Amino acid sequence: MPRCHANGIEIEYDTFGSPADPAMLLIMGLSMQLTGWDPELCEKIAARGFHVIRFDNRDAGLSTHMDAAPVPNLGAVMSGDASEVRYLLADLADDTAGLLKALGIQAAHAVGASMGGMILQEMLIRHPGLLLSACSIMSTTGDPAVGHPSP
Repeated sequence: MPRCHANGIEIEYDTFGSPADPAMLLIMGLSMQLTGWDPELCEKIAARGFHVIRFDNRDAGLSTHMDAAPVPNLGAVMSGDASEVRYLLADLADDTAGLLKALGIQAAHAVGASMGGMILQEMLIRHPGLLLSACSIMSTTGDPAVGHPSP
């Protein structure tokens, strides 16, 4: 699979369909590899006239792993202390934007699953001009007070 340099890291990615078609970016969630997006699904989306791009986020699959940084205390992070984290969702959004730019894609439709949906939301804030549409699947805003079902 191909790899590109973006936002100071190496990103492993895969594509389906013609680069001449509108881009459809698939963003996977926490610790999931690009293979979480089934090739059959990607081929079906491409058959509908899209250039499909799936990729490994940093610290997943074959993209750059941040091994030198210590693993943060998850309890502290969940309570709002991000002082020990290796990177933020904003960095993942910048990685994703960098991938699109490295591939010469001016704007894309995007689908994010789980944490991929959170990355997508951050992209909408940080890089709104890169997105033609956004679909967030089984995701959250990250705010524990938002999104809970009522009895």
